[in-house]
Amino acid sequence: MFREMRRKKQMLSDEVCKAVLNRGSCGVLALDGDDGYPYALPISYVYDGEKVYFHCAKSGHKLDAIRRNPKASFCVVDQDQVVPEEYTTYFRSVILFGTIRILEDDSEKMAAIRKLAVKYAPEDTAENRQKAIDRDWAPLCMLEMTIDHMSGKEAKELVRMGKA
Repeated sequence: MFREMRRKKQMLSDEVCKAVLNRGSCGVLALDGDDGYPYALPISYVYDGEKVYFHCAKSGHKLDAIRRNPKASFCVVDQDQVVPEEYTTYFRSVILFGTIRILEDDSEKMAAIRKLAVKYAPEDTAENRQKAIDRDWAPLCMLEMTIDHMSGKEAKELVRMGKA
């Protein structure tokens, strides 16, 4: 169903892929957009070891696309160092394929936004994070991506250096 990676020596282990997802602060979510055009957007996220969560408004292009087709791809770039003298980049990235669900249940939605709040404001108090969540609760929509396939790849130069 999912394509096999052509350059297997550059493939990242599941453990390294998960570390990349945990380190990242932003990724690109790709959806089935309007009129057959792909719709890819940068978005903050949280990965909890099993699923990926995103927040958004309760209406817009993203939700229209998800309602039409919940299948999605999500990419996180961990490293992209330009090396001009070699005409290349030393990159490391992870791509996920999966299905997105709009969280309707308030307890699921609250659990997801709390994970996101802890990721982006880990030093803040639980009380302050909750105040921020409560303040923005009404217009908040939370999305959950179930991962069907995960793969990661890095530049052959990083493989040789052993820098995962």
